[in-house]
Amino acid sequence: MERETKRNLIGSVLIAIGGYLLFKAGNALPTKLAVIKPFNTDKFLGHWYEIARLDHPFEKNLTNVTANYSKKKGGKISVLNRGYDEFEFNWKEAEGKAKFRDDEERGALKVSFFGPFYSGYNVIEVDEDYNYMLVAGDNLDYLWILSRTTDIPGKVKDNFISKAKKLGYKTSRLIWVEHNQY
Repeated sequence: MERETKRNLIGSVLIAIGGYLLFKAGNALPTKLAVIKPFNTDKFLGHWYEIARLDHPFEKNLTNVTANYSKKKGGKISVLNRGYDEFEFNWKEAEGKAKFRDDEERGALKVSFFGPFYSGYNVIEVDEDYNYMLVAGDNLDYLWILSRTTDIPGKVKDNFISKAKKLGYKTSRLIWVEHNQY
């Protein structure tokens, strides 16, 4: 019986540590990274095309990826991500929510697609009209280039890649997303 109690205690401690680490991950910024300030939520809302990303399991094999952001009550933002799985030949969608980490004047958000678990979503570069955006996650494994259209001017692309490289991102690993399914 004592052995089972110790096992339960160790399991509880590990769960608590894991929960804490997940909580901290949703509130973290990679070092040397500064988010946009002031940030204009109204200009940010709407439809975005994913131009490039560092690959991760949630978007594995997806092309034609888009994100739609809309206002919810209480300062939260509704998120709808959509992409075409080129191996399963079907569309996949994920609905989530986003909220600001501190104040709405900073492009520092956290996003959740899985209940209470949040990940960082940090707008680190955006043009004046909010047509092109560079977004970083909690660490150097997550990076996205977004556009209001299915392409991005070379000058903007070069600027985003240069900034990401200086921050330590492995931009040679970016996946350039096709937009050919409608």
